[in-house]
Amino acid sequence: MSVLLIRHGQTAGNLAHRYIGGRTDEPLCEEGIEALKNGHYPPVRRVLVSPMLRCRQTAAILYPEIVPEVVPDLRECDFGRFEGKSCAELNGDPAYQAWIDSGGALPFPEGEAREDFIARCVRAFEGVSDLWREDTALIAHGGTLMAIMQAYALPRRDYFDYQVKNGQGFRLYSDGSWENLYF
Repeated sequence: MSVLLIRHGQTAGNLAHRYIGGRTDEPLCEEGIEALKNGHYPPVRRVLVSPMLRCRQTAAILYPEIVPEVVPDLRECDFGRFEGKSCAELNGDPAYQAWIDSGGALPFPEGEAREDFIARCVRAFEGVSDLWREDTALIAHGGTLMAIMQAYALPRRDYFDYQVKNGQGFRLYSDGSWENLYF
């Protein structure tokens, strides 16, 4: 069996290249809605979602006949002081430069540490009952998918190797094998 891991559709913050995390409950933008409607997503019997509006809206567009199961800890990372800001706006901020220089390993100032975020996402994924027993789509955030893929996909890769565009994702099999999905 497999699980589809799908990143939510595009938001205005995504278009502006802003850090939109677990503090900002932003809706999909028109471009994001249209892109999802034009995609061809595999049928599933079960849908899991982050509680954030952009994920719930994505689920409603892709799988309108399925009532999604909300999994609170699948929400995006808390970007702390960087939340809602773009790289250009953060340019010159010593805390941002330190975070960049660390390769993203430092905790976000007033936010979440990557290790804590990954652990939260993996616990949430592992806590879903009967996850591998029926065709399931998990609709969440880029960081959430990266955390799950880093923990489960084989061969093991770096966290940032699993970056994915809005509305795209992965098919992850229970044996750790996987494939990119482009809809």
